[in-house]
Order: sequence, then C-alpha cells, then structure tokens
Amino acid sequence: MIKFYYAPAPNPAKVALFLEEAALAYELVPIDTMKGDQFTPAFRAINPNSKVPAIVDGDVVIFDSNAILQYLGETTGRFMPAPGSPRARGELLSWLAFVGTGVGPYSGQAVHFKRFAQEKIPYAINRYHVEAQRHWGIIEERLSARRYMLGETYTIVDMAVWGWARAIGYVFDGDFWATLPSVKRLFDEISARPAAQRATALATRHQFKTDIDAEARRNLFPQNSRLDS
Repeated sequence: MIKFYYAPAPNPAKVALFLEEAALAYELVPIDTMKGDQFTPAFRAINPNSKVPAIVDGDVVIFDSNAILQYLGETTGRFMPAPGSPRARGELLSWLAFVGTGVGPYSGQAVHFKRFAQEKIPYAINRYHVEAQRHWGIIEERLSARRYMLGETYTIVDMAVWGWARAIGYVFDGDFWATLPSVKRLFDEISARPAAQRATALATRHQFKTDIDAEARRNLFPQNSRLDS
C-alpha cells in the first residue's frame, strides 16, 4: 500500500486527486508543517528537502508533487497520453514542468510577500503578483482553445493545475476569477468530480494546526531565524 505524506496545501492536493481518481489504496500520513513535522529525522529520510507531499510505494520513494504525478501516471497507465504519442508526451512534460517551476512558485511567493512577510516590500509584492498573473494568463490562453490542457483528454497536467487553482482566491485580491474564465471552467469541472471532493475532504481527517503564531512562522519560514541572530 502507498504511504502518502500529506498536508492541506496545493501540492499535496494534486497527488490526493490522482490517488482518488485512480482508486489506489493508500495510507494517509499527516505531516503538520506548522508544527514542524517536516523536519523530523524520519520524514527527512524520505524527503531531504522537508516538503510535502511524498510517497513511499514499496521500496520506491518519490518526493515533489509533479514527480509523484508522473510516477503514478507511468506506473498505472492512467491519465497519461496514449502510448506511442511522443508529441502528446512532450506537451505533457512541458506543461507539467511549467506548473511546477512557474505557476506554483510564483503563486506561492505572491502569497508569501503579500500575506506573510513581516516587512511589506512593494518591489517583491509587485514582482511576484505580476509573474503569478502572467503565468495564470498563459494557462488561461491554453485552456481557452481546448477542454483540457492536452486537448480532450483529462491528464495529470489538469490535476496539477487544479491543485494550484484551489488557491487562486488567496493568491489574488478581488474577483480575479473574472479574468480567468477558462481556468474557472476547468476548476469547476474537476472540483465537481467525486474524486476531487474526496481529495479535498482529506484535510478533515487530521486536526492540523491553523494558527499562524510564532511557532508556525518558525516552522514555515525557518530561514528567517537568520534575521534574529
């Protein structure tokens, strides 16, 4: 059985969606990042980067959400391009990397500098907001001409987009969805799927810490300890 190391955040949500869509048996292992569970020796042996999600599948250990999606897709043959379709595979790998290296990081940094940074730096807030907006605009343009990111086939790329689309209201102020009608269409379609509803409900299986107090800041942003020395 797969062990799934989870916290309620965009990246674990992608993996939760695949596991539920594929009806794979898994054991949920909560990692409360606000309490610092990600820094325990046991978890760092699984992911030296101290981030969720991660999975252990027999003797296979995979961390990074998009690497996990690709591994699960390849090992199950689900939600991937048809075999012998190099063009579609190239599109899948490109867009999966685009979400992993662009959409996710810029959205996350936009949230950090706007909502969590103790010093509000206009340059940083503007940079990450504009870059997040630009990346989501590229996703919007892609989806405006096709049902899913790869055309008519629901794939792991759509799952990756869905994971971060769940946070759009937190990334941007106001009715930003109005500028992303095609992304909203995809988000609503996937969110209505029973698997997505089960994936979302995983957050209720464990009482995760929610207060952004000194302990949470210390565990979420450990690099800031240098500022106190």
